[in-house]
Amino acid sequence: MNLLVIGGAGYIGSHMLQRLSREKHKVTVLDNLSTGFRDAISETDFIEGDVSNNVLVARILSERKIQAVMHFASFMQVSESVKRPDIYYNNNVANTIGLLNLMADNHVKNFIFSSSAAIFGEPEYTPIDEGHVKNPINPYGRSKLIVEDILKDYENAFGLKSVCLRYFNAA
Repeated sequence: MNLLVIGGAGYIGSHMLQRLSREKHKVTVLDNLSTGFRDAISETDFIEGDVSNNVLVARILSERKIQAVMHFASFMQVSESVKRPDIYYNNNVANTIGLLNLMADNHVKNFIFSSSAAIFGEPEYTPIDEGHVKNPINPYGRSKLIVEDILKDYENAFGLKSVCLRYFNAA
């Protein structure tokens, strides 16, 4: 399968690359290296660039005949999101919408989104399950929940199938 891993040089993305490599997928990594490390990527096709570059992303999707996208390129610092919600909504929401639009334009129907357990807010009970109320308490968590809600609309409108990975502690 031809896969695009956005944010593949980060902690979670680079671990996913190891798994994909073992399974012999053809992987292209797009990462701007703002928080990731080039050394974390091996045996894959690497493109240094940003998910906000629509021309670049469209070219990758079409030329490489991408069949699925894995998105690990969100900002994730809770305290920073409170001080700078603008950059969190721009990167985590607006850039993801741009990516989803390009996927729809290029008929890419499979998406894995690195979300967060921060969408739940303060736990009302544990263990937290899918029925738990979603009430994020910071812009970071809200940005992730907004994207999860958008994904439902993109499935209805464009047939985009998605999976959201929610972490409490990725380490």
